[in-house]
Amino acid sequence: MNNNPELNVLFKNMNTIKLAPLLLIFVEVARQRSFSEAAKQLGLSKSAVSQQITRLEAATEQQLLVRNTRGVVLTSVGESLLSRSELLSEQMRLALTELEAVKEQPGGKFKVSVPSFFERNLVVPAISQLCLEFPLLQPEIVVTGRWQDLIQQNLEVAIFGGDLKDCNYRALSIGKTAERFCASPRYLQEQGTLACVEDLLSHRFIATAWQHTELSLFDTTEDQPRLFPVDHRAKTNNLTTLREMVLNHMGVALCPEFLVQADLRAERLIDVLPGIKGRAWHFYFIHQYMGDKPVHIRRFYQLICYHFRKIHLGNAITDL
Repeated sequence: MNNNPELNVLFKNMNTIKLAPLLLIFVEVARQRSFSEAAKQLGLSKSAVSQQITRLEAATEQQLLVRNTRGVVLTSVGESLLSRSELLSEQMRLALTELEAVKEQPGGKFKVSVPSFFERNLVVPAISQLCLEFPLLQPEIVVTGRWQDLIQQNLEVAIFGGDLKDCNYRALSIGKTAERFCASPRYLQEQGTLACVEDLLSHRFIATAWQHTELSLFDTTEDQPRLFPVDHRAKTNNLTTLREMVLNHMGVALCPEFLVQADLRAERLIDVLPGIKGRAWHFYFIHQYMGDKPVHIRRFYQLICYHFRKIHLGNAITDL
């Protein structure tokens, strides 16, 4: 739930039926960060979109957007309003699609494979919402970091991170996540802080199975990677275990952002080299439909992308 008291009062006093069209326009402007791009997507003029946003801000008595030369920036109230209403247009589109399709409710076995740790805060919430909307589905979640062939494994969807293999399946982008150097406050208190990447050589580095004795690192100011040698003082092939090892003060690790975002915000872990990052992992939603996807597959992809964005933006997941 969103605990913004201003927004709670705002929603309480709104005539939501009259303001629903304005919310849909606001969501598109917030997504595009541009009145012009939102107008193109909505099939309206830029001035019409601007007028509707002005009406919404007048009705709510809140400034939702700040206009500048590069586009628009959301205020804190605008961010909260977006988190509550950004799926409104998709839910309406889905409802209309279901009414027009006149098809049987999707049902039966719905088997998906996901990487380790993706089930938490991402896949399970997405499937939970999917089953509320399509109650005849029977979900089965297979957690694995290995490439899964959809036909051989009888999968509807495979979520995969890394370099894709050549295959005849369709791959939709979910998003990217970089790796960050993390350690616990207690470890740093006992072993000392890191001022530069060279200090890693005097610290206990916890490696994963895919990290070698040379790490490919990126400075935030440069595009080209730099190879840096590092000694492995501990190792694991499992992301859940990696997180636990770092939380238990065993050393410094190069962790995917989605794995440690909540721990960094809660200060259970610290980004010890904020100017340095590891490789960017690209995650894909893989399915085998060459034409139009079934409605539950489209909805599942939408929900996966929604929760992936929430994890990276650091916002609480609101009601869908």
